[in-house]
Formats: sequence, C-alpha cells, structure tokens
Amino acid sequence: MRLCFPALLAMIVCGCNRHPPLDNIKTEVTGFVRTVAEGVTARGPAAWQEYFQDGPEFFMAADGHMEFVDGAAARAAIPNLVRTIKSIRLEWGEVRIDPLTADVAVVAAPWHEVVDLADGKHVDEHGYFSGTVERRNGRWQFRNAHWSTAPGK
Repeated sequence: MRLCFPALLAMIVCGCNRHPPLDNIKTEVTGFVRTVAEGVTARGPAAWQEYFQDGPEFFMAADGHMEFVDGAAARAAIPNLVRTIKSIRLEWGEVRIDPLTADVAVVAAPWHEVVDLADGKHVDEHGYFSGTVERRNGRWQFRNAHWSTAPGK
C-alpha cells in the first residue's frame, strides 16, 4: 500500500498541472476578445478570418438568422465585406467568460460598433454578443457566435 500512494500522488499532481487553472483561461480568453476588437478596428473585416474557425463546427447567427452555416461560408463572405466596409470600430462592454474546459469557454458581452461603408453611409449599432471560443494549436478562435442588435432608439 505504501508503494502505491507515491505513484497515485504523482499521477494526480501531473494530471492537474497539464491544464491551466480556470482563472488563467479567463485571462487568456479576455485577452483574445480584446485582440479581436483591436484587430477588427485596425484591419477591418478581413481580420475576422483570423478569429473564426474554418471548419464545419463554426456557425454564426445574428438577430435570429443564420448568417454563416460553417467556416467556409464565413470565409467566402469576407471579401464582399472588405469591399463594402471602409472601416469598423468594435468595442466590447464588460466581457463575461465562462470556462467550460481548459480549451473551451463561453464569451458574452455588450458590443458597440461604428461602421463606415464604402458608399459613404455611417452605421452606429450596439447589442449583445455571445459565443463559444476554443483553443486549437495554442490559439483561441470563435467556434460559434451570435450577435443581437438592440432595437433603434
């Protein structure tokens, strides 16, 4: 019995140290969400390619409608967004992070976006965002996303 206890203790300690604590996940995901706003604001809609997963698991809905059924559909839509959107300023309100595992978390936050379109129109909207992020190959990306827009003032 004495020989088993050190081996058991070693397995427990090694197993617990393989994944960062959930507080670290919150910090990492909060940093990712900030990076998304900074990237989209600096580089426009082309930046979204970096933050959405490419595969069939990705989807995005907005205001009750499916916008992209998968990562391929999102990627295919981005060139048109680049042509029609001159600039974007994306800001998050208080971001809520709910770590589900060491590699998956739920993100929720109010958002405010100011968009200048190529045709000269100006769009100023806000609403609420929720989504799931997943870490793959050492980096976080959105696995799914839902944007709801608050009704006009």
